Amino acid sequence: MHKAKYWETAGNGISCNLCPHHCHIANDRTGRCRVRQNKNGELLSLNYGEIASIALDPIEKKPLFHFYPGKMILSAGTWGCNFHCSFCQNWELAHGNPTAVYTNPERLAELAVQQGPKNIGIAYTYSEPVVWFEYVVDTAIAVKRRGLKNVLVTNGFISPEPLEELLPLIDAMNIDVKAFRAPFYQEVCKGELEAVKRTVETAARSCHVEVTTLVIPGLNDGEDEILDLARWIASISPKIPLHFSRYFPRYQMEQPSTPSETLFQIRDLARQELENVYLGNIG
Repeated sequence: MHKAKYWETAGNGISCNLCPHHCHIANDRTGRCRVRQNKNGELLSLNYGEIASIALDPIEKKPLFHFYPGKMILSAGTWGCNFHCSFCQNWELAHGNPTAVYTNPERLAELAVQQGPKNIGIAYTYSEPVVWFEYVVDTAIAVKRRGLKNVLVTNGFISPEPLEELLPLIDAMNIDVKAFRAPFYQEVCKGELEAVKRTVETAARSCHVEVTTLVIPGLNDGEDEILDLARWIASISPKIPLHFSRYFPRYQMEQPSTPSETLFQIRDLARQELENVYLGNIG
């Protein structure tokens, strides 16, 4: 266990301020993410250094298409998540109990160096890196000392103060904007759209940003919604790449996968506002 940041005593428990949920956590309980626990009046990170998945990936797999294309990146992930998306593509890590191996920040940074010159650094990914906050910060500092890059693949659900601490260490982010309607976030993801939008807008002023939306038939693929999403991104910068990814049934969602034709249609819509629109998971 590792002492967590961004919390305060509140009544008979602790208020965790890492993300906009602001979970009130009683003694010996955890917040929604499952990885931050109140232990006798102190908030502890349960997943610090716990690596549940690691692989050397093409940078395009994050997906990042405009950040060192053709290079590789060492991708590492833990367990836990502050969302509970019914369509979660990595639910075994986010909501399961995977086997994890402890690796301290210096060791992980050294593993990145050992991958050779084609590897540009480390991507914190697979599950939600926001709830791995303390470890990501410590590892990112070690990675920077070695002249490598830090990449965050995230749902963007983080409070402003920890985001401001993290951003100087991050070179690129792929941020999931899971839909562009607040009810979708509330009902399907158990989160808030406005907080995610704020993260995209803030991060785009600090580092390279690309956006991904997993397209689910009948839930977030309406023409008006797609155009609103594209126009909002364009208001930040029309050069921000937008990736539409094909949904397949996973976790608690069983409806049929997204037709390829739908993806082609929404790509054409988004290209009315944005310069760089891509499709993923379509073969």
